Amino acid sequence: MKKELRNKLLTVAGVIIASGLLAWFYPFTKGIDLAGGMHLVLQVESDARTISNSDVTEAGLDWNEFSQKLLKAKLAEKTKVSEKIRLTVDYKTDSRKLTEILGADVMQKALPLFKDAEQPQNNAQKDAVPRAIEILRNRIDGMGVGETVIQQVGDDQIMVQLPGITDREKAHQLIGTTAKMEFHMVSDNPALVNKALEGTIPKGYVLRYTRDENDPVLLEADSILDGENIKDAQPNLDQGNQPIVSMSFDSVGAKKFADITRKNVGRRLAIVMDNQVLSAPVINEPILGGNGQISGNFTFEEAQLLALSLRSGALPVDMHIEEERTVGALLGEDSIIAGISAAVMGGVLVFLFMLFYYLAAGVLSCFALAVNILLIFGIAGFLNATLPASQLTLTLPGIAGIILTMGMAVDANVLINERIREELLGGRNLAGAVHNGFDKALKAIVDSNTTTLIAAFMLFQFGSGPIKGFAVTLSIGLVASLFTALYVTRTFFELALHLKLIKKLKMLRFFTDTNIDFVSKRFICFVISGVLAVASVVALIQKKDAAYGIDFAGGQFQEYQFDKPIQVDLVRQALADTKYSDAVIQQFEQHRENVIIRTATIDTGEQGSESVEGSITTALTKAFPGQKVQMLRVEAVGPVVGKALIRAALMAIFFALGGILIYVGFRFHHFDFATAGIIALLHDVFITLGLLVMLNRQVDLLVVTALLTIAGYSINDTIIIYDRVRENMAVKGKKKLADIINASINQTLGRTILTTLTTLLVVCSLYFKGGEVLNTFALTLLIGFVAGTYSTIFIASPLVLAWESQTKKKK
Repeated sequence: MKKELRNKLLTVAGVIIASGLLAWFYPFTKGIDLAGGMHLVLQVESDARTISNSDVTEAGLDWNEFSQKLLKAKLAEKTKVSEKIRLTVDYKTDSRKLTEILGADVMQKALPLFKDAEQPQNNAQKDAVPRAIEILRNRIDGMGVGETVIQQVGDDQIMVQLPGITDREKAHQLIGTTAKMEFHMVSDNPALVNKALEGTIPKGYVLRYTRDENDPVLLEADSILDGENIKDAQPNLDQGNQPIVSMSFDSVGAKKFADITRKNVGRRLAIVMDNQVLSAPVINEPILGGNGQISGNFTFEEAQLLALSLRSGALPVDMHIEEERTVGALLGEDSIIAGISAAVMGGVLVFLFMLFYYLAAGVLSCFALAVNILLIFGIAGFLNATLPASQLTLTLPGIAGIILTMGMAVDANVLINERIREELLGGRNLAGAVHNGFDKALKAIVDSNTTTLIAAFMLFQFGSGPIKGFAVTLSIGLVASLFTALYVTRTFFELALHLKLIKKLKMLRFFTDTNIDFVSKRFICFVISGVLAVASVVALIQKKDAAYGIDFAGGQFQEYQFDKPIQVDLVRQALADTKYSDAVIQQFEQHRENVIIRTATIDTGEQGSESVEGSITTALTKAFPGQKVQMLRVEAVGPVVGKALIRAALMAIFFALGGILIYVGFRFHHFDFATAGIIALLHDVFITLGLLVMLNRQVDLLVVTALLTIAGYSINDTIIIYDRVRENMAVKGKKKLADIINASINQTLGRTILTTLTTLLVVCSLYFKGGEVLNTFALTLLIGFVAGTYSTIFIASPLVLAWESQTKKKK
């Protein structure tokens, strides 16, 4: 055995052993969508852009009418304080829209309010975010939740991940409450109370409501004591065995509390948490020991959470939940099973195809593919071992990335095998054909993987959560497939030749000497593509907000599972008497026992029946008493995050296409080639989007992820044709460009169709076995890859000819 081959075999063996050990000892950690848990983004509520009830009333306007018009038009959003709303638009740039909604007279009166609301964030608020993170960490640690992630996002957001926590109400109470404790004296003056209930709150007073009964309580506006003076708080039981919170004050607080209770015997003292009255007991006698208790019809768990919040301290700023992704443990388990099923099905289909079509060469490719899969987990293990602070998590889209990589890894082997076939047909001996086949396939493989890596990098840069997981596994898979295709597969071929296991290399051939005049049909194809693109744009415009998922349009959806198949009409009837009667209700054909309910309103920290999820769950449980109703997942996106996601998606698409344009332009030294390729990619994107919308699917983050994957992958086949055009231009000299393009498309037709076919095999496995979460993602890829193959053959290269013809006419 030659020394060079022996060294290659030792390298491959070393890589296999190292990958296996790294994958075993440093595995992926399961993401929230697989393990179950919650992903929350908390938005700091500043006074910027807020308009209050009192300001509007002083301007001579009706608060209810004014606020409801802005909220309904999505020009404002609710805040935690019921008497305030926050503008979500700039009054300068959106003055026309504001005028249309409010009317010219109201707009004129409201203009000073809009101007006053435009206040920049102050330094105190910026400093408050790190302090809020520390308080949240103390609260979560106090509950014993492990492996949590709490990070600041931008200037005014905090991201919290809680693996294994699926009790939304508990999490909202723990994280979504400011826990600002205040003590106020209660006014029992009947005249003042009646005046407040009629809508005129006396000066120096505030109207608050009780936590349990929602009864109004008129309080003196100035608090006489606050939570900063609470030294300790613990859950306890009173003499009647009812849960309470026992608290003790520091020396300053104990003195204040003693003074207050001494001076106000016989009056009621309200204990207020986040503007809700927990209790308002009568002071029977002075309390001098520095201890007190809070009662309020708590459950013991609620008392525990309240005590923990008081011990951790109040958040320095109000916050609301702007984005939420909650996955129940049951759905997480189902997603793992679905992911594994799709991976197994995809792997088996690809293996069978390679063995059937390429025979002995297919066997070697399958061995290389097995090494490729192991290498993906090995690289992930290496990164986990060397960068423990950046532990890689495996998400459901991440599994999709691995499955998709299998198809792309096989593409490289198809390119190599087809090049070897050409060399054999050209009269080369087997060893020479293998050597030349790998050398000639090198450029196309590197080019195609690089363009997909550009798209993956942009997804990682601008994506979030599971999307980053997809980008990571796809990138690792592409790097692994480059190594296995160009080094491992080559080593296996050389070993097989050395051991004389392969004396003749036979392969099936479905495409033989095709001579189709593709270029002559370009104008018909341009018209067909133009019509489809216009139809797609029209479909997107007609659907309006209905075309977009909550990632971009905002809102909330819950997925519920029933014991037996359920009818959508019956679910709609169950919600008829709730304030969510206009909710959009969907169902997947494969899972008739599941329903998805989408509302425009989202939970921002409300609990119990006050929350969207709580209200809908109560209605469904009541309407279907004979069925067990389980909440599988909840996703909610507010307007701030929604706008940020739209901006990030557009930037990812722009930079990905720009990166591909620059790479292809420099790679071929012809920007006409690159521009034609990008136009073909835009064609694929528009047609895919249009067909999705026509099929009543919604565009969300996963769809954008699929579109960028299509862009990176679709250009691969185009590059292969461009590469052959360049070769033929050098060989065929002054032959017409139309003839060269036709010859190049025909010469690469087999591999173009075969590479698409192998990828479609794994995408089909995702579509049929990957579960409903990945269903639309897989459908997007199916449509996009077919559209990409069509545009590669009929659009991209003919566009180069059209460009060349126009250039010559101008000269």
